Amino acid sequence: MNDLLKGPSAPYVVPFGVFMVLLALQNHIPLPQAAEYILRCAILTAVLWYFSRHVITFRTVRPLASIAIGLAVFVIWVGPDALFPGYRQHWLFSNSITGQVTESIGDAARQDIVALLFRTIRAVILVPIIEELFWRAWALRWVADSDFERHPLGYYNATSFWICAALFAAEHGPFWEVGLICGVVYNWWMGQTRSLGDLILTHAVTNGALCAYVIATGKWGFWM
Repeated sequence: MNDLLKGPSAPYVVPFGVFMVLLALQNHIPLPQAAEYILRCAILTAVLWYFSRHVITFRTVRPLASIAIGLAVFVIWVGPDALFPGYRQHWLFSNSITGQVTESIGDAARQDIVALLFRTIRAVILVPIIEELFWRAWALRWVADSDFERHPLGYYNATSFWICAALFAAEHGPFWEVGLICGVVYNWWMGQTRSLGDLILTHAVTNGALCAYVIATGKWGFWM
């Protein structure tokens, strides 16, 4: 645990841990949602700056392909629900283990430009950085070898690849099956590019397209 908080793992793990704590507290913060989103963004930005700024890079090696893959993952994410109404209510996806699809943004916030802006900033800018630091830059290597710095970004280990994909799927609850596909694609793309910047870009494009889709269609359940 000390290594995760203070050692070489800290820049990759601490922001994700704070992000998950804030998610767990999202229904217990006595603030309007716009103010809550602003506060979350401020906290996550500060944590990233303090812990992770020296390991974050936005340099890309295959930007056009990263954008295309990000859009393809978005289509995969929304496709089943768009093609098959009621699909997400099947017991495979909505149950006591995976949870239910819920709308995390309230009625008032849906009409609040500030709330929508900061909810989108979190999804498009902060979440891709936090999750790619944790899943692709750290977990893929650390699950294979606790001395993860011995291995470059994109290091492939079959056990680590599939464990991380499965855990990434579990993180997305009732969207676990598209989360699994997404995790597999992102893990594979990290192996192809060995570039944190490309994975941040890919993830940002997926989330950006999803935000636009949610706001345009009112399908708020996609915002977990």
